[in-house]
Amino acid sequence: MDPVAFGVPADVAFDYLVDPRNRPEWQSSLRRVEDVRGEPRVGQRWVDVTAPGLRPAMETTRLDRPAVWTEQGTWRGITATLTLCFTTTAGGCLVTADVRVTGRGVARALGPLLTRAAGLAVPADLRSAATRLSARADGQ
Repeated sequence: MDPVAFGVPADVAFDYLVDPRNRPEWQSSLRRVEDVRGEPRVGQRWVDVTAPGLRPAMETTRLDRPAVWTEQGTWRGITATLTLCFTTTAGGCLVTADVRVTGRGVARALGPLLTRAAGLAVPADLRSAATRLSARADGQ
């Protein structure tokens, strides 16, 4: 996926994006998160409550602040892994996303289709987050 420019430093973008409590503000498919356990760290767990009503169990699997963060979500034989990479730029940072969806059993065939769909949704969500953070930085 193409990187998304954020007009804030990498550590600011990182802290905002990796905290599941912030996700419903910028992730279009989420209505809320539940059962957030602790602060962002490897092993942090929570439940996403999505617009269609799906409730994947989520976990942070990698957290190298402010460079790389990975989460994994599972729901009924489907596993989605999202990795965000942060690169410092003169005007803030770039965030690059990699998403992979796999399925087990009868859900196996859905993996490639869901990966392509996520490839469209994730950059749009990141642009939304970049806009929100820029507005905060500008005092709006």
